[in-house]
Amino acid sequence: MTRRKNSNTGEQELDLFASSDFEDEQVNRKEAEALETSPIISSDVNEDFNRLFDRLAQSTFRSRFYLNNKDKAYIQAKGLNTIRQHAADFIAKRLAPAYIPNDGKQTPMRHVHPVFQAQHATGCCCRGCLEKWHHIPKGRLLTPAEQAYIVAVIMEWIKRKSGSGSST
Repeated sequence: MTRRKNSNTGEQELDLFASSDFEDEQVNRKEAEALETSPIISSDVNEDFNRLFDRLAQSTFRSRFYLNNKDKAYIQAKGLNTIRQHAADFIAKRLAPAYIPNDGKQTPMRHVHPVFQAQHATGCCCRGCLEKWHHIPKGRLLTPAEQAYIVAVIMEWIKRKSGSGSST
């Protein structure tokens, strides 16, 4: 519920169905649509993820990341939809720009947020790693489909590591 000023009368009105109430649903729908049309993921998403995670498991650096009990409790308390929103926000702000002044250092290594752990574990922590692990070139703005793909990868890792299931 929000208050807004009527431009004709100048009076305050209550909006019981504010647009923010529907933003979660709209964001999830947009991400799903972008992911469905993504050239990065084939029609067999689970197989794509399995291949990616098998490759990442071969990296000593990537395979050392995990979710501790505090991370798992945070995920349980907030829910996967909220975690997905956090991931989408982090990607939009920290990875999507064409030029990132602190590229390679923008994602914390410590257990500050489960999404950061997932970013490191999946090679989605900086534009250099995105290029190496996911063949997404740096030096240009990420497309909505690429951002949806990155969020999907992060969320799949979180689901697998937190015991929340492995579906996307």
